Amino acid sequence: MSLIQCQGLSQLYGSKKALNDVNFSLEAGAPIALVGPNGAGKTTLFSLLCGYLSPSAGTITLLGEAPNSPKLLGKIAALPQDAVLDPNLTIVSQLSFFARLQGMGVEQARQEAIRVLTLVDLADVAEQKPPSLSHGMGKRVSIAQALIGSPELVLLDEPTAGLDPANAKKVRELVKALSPTTTFMISSHNLDELEKLCDQVLYLDKGQLSQAVSMHASTDSDYLTLTMQSCDSDLLQAEVAKLAGVVNVSSKQSKVFIIQLATDEEKAQSSDIEMRLFALFNQHKWQYKMLLKGRTLEETLFS
Repeated sequence: MSLIQCQGLSQLYGSKKALNDVNFSLEAGAPIALVGPNGAGKTTLFSLLCGYLSPSAGTITLLGEAPNSPKLLGKIAALPQDAVLDPNLTIVSQLSFFARLQGMGVEQARQEAIRVLTLVDLADVAEQKPPSLSHGMGKRVSIAQALIGSPELVLLDEPTAGLDPANAKKVRELVKALSPTTTFMISSHNLDELEKLCDQVLYLDKGQLSQAVSMHASTDSDYLTLTMQSCDSDLLQAEVAKLAGVVNVSSKQSKVFIIQLATDEEKAQSSDIEMRLFALFNQHKWQYKMLLKGRTLEETLFS
């Protein structure tokens, strides 16, 4: 049974098609990225998955059920980008209330509130009210709310938008830690962050699913991503292109190079490509910063 399945999914707002015949099937596991430009249909897709909207056409199933099925209570959770906390209630009372909505008793709900606050490292602010929290702490409390009841699927809309690096790192670490038991679907414009977290990537553009890729796809084993600290960029491209086993070298941003490697048969004759790259750097006194197998998410989507 698929975690999420969408077939022929379309959504109209008057004459505007926010989603147009979207089809995909996703399995539980590693975090899933949802990317695309503003107005691509990402928020509409999240709203449909949550059952806030009914599709104009097509079908959606989550764990084999319709989005608004009572059987999904406690199994699906979402954090909208603009989620806000009630400024007049303590953190623990708000989270306890949401736990009660899932059918928990008073004491169990309070224990669950403390549990999820502990997950986001904020149990010590349980009795405080939201105005006393920083923006980053408030965002983490909102994520804690989405974790009540240990859902199987959590939809996060721009979970680190506006966060300082320390709080953004805490959110990424939390997602990684919970991924063995909870599947996260994350909508974000931060491709570098999604690349660190996600395997599967859905790319929406103008309401259509333009791409669905895996960051661990075997095709990317034919590429290396090279980031240099210092070098003569033109000379580096020319010299690397001459190396056996290299098909092409391209660069779309300063000192970052995408090296396309030969086919498997030819690669066997040039398996020491990395050592020959390092020898080339040493010969020209160039300093490299990073050498990664595969391509960046940005390069995969937009090359």
